[in-house]
Amino acid sequence: MATPTWQRELANFIGIKPIFVLEGNIADIYPWESEKDAVSPQFLPLDQLLVELFAAPDGTRPYQFLFVDPLRGITDPAGTGDVARLASAAQREADRLVAEAEALNPASDPAARQQPFASNRLVHDSLLVRAALSRRLEFPAETSEAAPTPSIACVFNFASRLSSSPEDLTPEENAVFMNLALGAADAIRGDGAHVNTLVLVANRAADIPSWLLRGNPDVRVISLPNPDRPSREAYVDLAFPDLNDPALAKARGKLIDTTDAMKLVELDELRRLYARGGTAPENVTELVDLYKYGIRENRWTAMADKLRDDPAAALRRRVKGQEPAIEKIVTVLKRSVMGFSGMQHSSGTKPKGVLFLAGPTGTGKTEIVKAVTELLFGDERSYLRFDMSEYASENADQKLFGAPPGYVGYEAGGQLTNAVRANPFSVLLFDEVEKAHPSIMDKFLQILEDGRMTDGQGQTVYFSETLIFFTSNVGISEEILDEHGRPIGRRNIVQPGEPYELIREKVQGAMATHFKPEVLNRIGDNIVVFDYISPEASRLILESQLAKINGNVSARCGITVAPTQAAVELLAERALAPEVREHGGRGIGNLVENAYLNPLSSFIFDANVQAGEAVEAVVCADGIAFRRADAESGQPPLVGSAAETAVLAPTPDPEPVDADSGDGSPNPWRAS
Repeated sequence: MATPTWQRELANFIGIKPIFVLEGNIADIYPWESEKDAVSPQFLPLDQLLVELFAAPDGTRPYQFLFVDPLRGITDPAGTGDVARLASAAQREADRLVAEAEALNPASDPAARQQPFASNRLVHDSLLVRAALSRRLEFPAETSEAAPTPSIACVFNFASRLSSSPEDLTPEENAVFMNLALGAADAIRGDGAHVNTLVLVANRAADIPSWLLRGNPDVRVISLPNPDRPSREAYVDLAFPDLNDPALAKARGKLIDTTDAMKLVELDELRRLYARGGTAPENVTELVDLYKYGIRENRWTAMADKLRDDPAAALRRRVKGQEPAIEKIVTVLKRSVMGFSGMQHSSGTKPKGVLFLAGPTGTGKTEIVKAVTELLFGDERSYLRFDMSEYASENADQKLFGAPPGYVGYEAGGQLTNAVRANPFSVLLFDEVEKAHPSIMDKFLQILEDGRMTDGQGQTVYFSETLIFFTSNVGISEEILDEHGRPIGRRNIVQPGEPYELIREKVQGAMATHFKPEVLNRIGDNIVVFDYISPEASRLILESQLAKINGNVSARCGITVAPTQAAVELLAERALAPEVREHGGRGIGNLVENAYLNPLSSFIFDANVQAGEAVEAVVCADGIAFRRADAESGQPPLVGSAAETAVLAPTPDPEPVDADSGDGSPNPWRAS
């Protein structure tokens, strides 16, 4: 396999740069292939790998290593055996540095420069590193022949913990970094080809004071990425020899793909899980679900039975007249439960499905997400909804994905990342996404492409088992500006009754203007434009809402409520008014509340209707009125309950009812 890019970059500058800062994926194991031994790559921790990278091509080792960290001080993690000897020699030179400082800076307070920090071990260790880099170390003669003085490489691990705030150092912390900077600035070039080198191993380069890095030609910052596909492939071949069988090539390739963004130490832990037994080689990718989510079974596969019984019909019971959306969603759901999502891509870690629902308000965009959630999980409240109007400020992305270290809210994490980490098998709804700050859409790019996101705490959250919905009203209306360019209102640019193709063209054109091309490209053809509620769908929505009200009244109060056919027709006619259709299902809901629910509740309260009685809705001059039904008339009651499947059975029409009775007294059928 090819040597990783960061290793080649480091090798190119060994002997040139006296300071390296290694950041990023620093706690992993890394592939290493010796030029002398053409064998399969070894996988080494960083300390051991640095020893190999600093070796000469002929195998000789011109560098000796001194390892330091803030807690343990001098260590020997690579087992070179040189550390104790180097530390003793460096201590002698450090004492000389202190003596020289005292001689050059006489003062009443002895050792005015270094002595005040003598009790601070970090300052002491940094002084040892400075001495090792900038002085020629003297070693006791072990043979009669003088050995050449080796070059020194000082590796400071956990360098991110050298200060609590890199831009606000305490005097002791400042002394530590000054010692390191002075040591590297005065680093000795032993033979012209090698230079004493300081390697700072940090989580982020930003954890090192900027004055040490910025504009410093002696510094080379190198980022260590997560292992690429060739590295994972090489490790899988070594750690999972069972998969080298040509018959298991598909399982091997899927394991390599599904471990994208995982570290090699995590692959090593997968190897240990596999070694416990219980997993057939062809099912080895089940261990990835176990490792990522803590469970072995894939809940999407378990949902297949719920989609056997006509899922489109289940969605139509909740959402009326939106056949394109229902067909597209059912297709995505079937693809998800079959495990085919993202199969055309190499990573195989994309979300289970992504759908962008656009169109007029009140047409069922949010309702269809609830219906999908109920279909899959049995409870419409199980989906995670984020009202994107709450994320319109510049730093709102921190609320979703977590604040970076040092910022308020860092410990709490992100609302989205916390929710998905707790429940990776989720339906996510990002409502009115056009109202979010543009930086949030940039964050979504990684989720849509790779199915993962790193939160503010540096933890990777996987979205590969989520079903993601975006909703938007963009393209439906536009702002009205006064002569000074100030917004004074909005007006619709699409109207009820326009052909669906024209509405879709306008909405898609507005989306292309509002959203970045890279966002729309990742969504692809999964943009579904909802149409205005048709007259037929309007009638179905109206009857559904009336049935729900009547069923709830029956269940809660024991009172039977039934409308006459004329009452239903009157409400259906009013539901077709432009001002109602413009607001879709919400407009119908407002109509039903004002013209039906409010009068009904007033009548039951004022007339003291009791459980077991029946009430019917009739037409009057003012609209809809209610009266006690005649139990002996044989008028049919409402059939059904609070469920969405309740059947609306209108009663036969009575004689027209006037607002007042013929003698001028109030009509006893109307609520007072």
